[in-house]
Amino acid sequence: MSTHFELNNILFLDIETVPQHEHWEDVPEETQHLFELKTQYQRKDEYTAEQFYERAGIWAEFGKIICISVGYFVEKDGNYQLRVTSFADKNEAALLTNFKKLLDSHFNLKNHLLCAHNGKEFDFPYIARRMVINGITLPKKLNLFGKKPWEVPHLDTMELWKFGDYKHFTSLNLLTHILGIPSPKQDINGSEVANVYYKEKDIYRIIRYCENDTIAVAQLLLRFHNLPILEEQNILQVNLQLENS
Repeated sequence: MSTHFELNNILFLDIETVPQHEHWEDVPEETQHLFELKTQYQRKDEYTAEQFYERAGIWAEFGKIICISVGYFVEKDGNYQLRVTSFADKNEAALLTNFKKLLDSHFNLKNHLLCAHNGKEFDFPYIARRMVINGITLPKKLNLFGKKPWEVPHLDTMELWKFGDYKHFTSLNLLTHILGIPSPKQDINGSEVANVYYKEKDIYRIIRYCENDTIAVAQLLLRFHNLPILEEQNILQVNLQLENS
């Protein structure tokens, strides 16, 4: 792979999502019916809509974002550092608004790119849909209306690994394993996030998990371009100060 971008022009990200309601009985009746229709092709006769609701977080229409972690490279003394921070809030609209401030203030230029693993199929459209649902104007980097494919400012590490094979899905965990990158799945996995959020109420555990995935995506892009992965001391978790926040 050859690179046509500067590392410090890329915002790496990952999101964590959960069902909008903890319990099926709290879901409005009409929403229950629509969820039943939406998931029928996956459930078939194996699960009821109620039994399947624990997976509702994967659909922007029935889920919500509880954490967005971002990472960006900063060059210091000839070396790159990856700075990582997270947006997490019980109020999804506030979380999304703060993330939008970051994009509008710091990643709004033509040469800026967003990068995620399976981001084109999940993270980017999910964030955009939830912004629309919450009445938030889309930032330029997520507003794809009228854009040609080559004008979309998104990188997807899973798409890069496909090398044109559109049938090939490779998880972040598998890629980090085969490429010698420290595994991001050291504590929980995606199927456990809703339980940690609703039952354990441990948002900080979710933030750590989300940030580890973000770091892994950045490390993947380095490996794809035969660059050395970052040592732990060059990965900094910071509280990002937003302009006009």
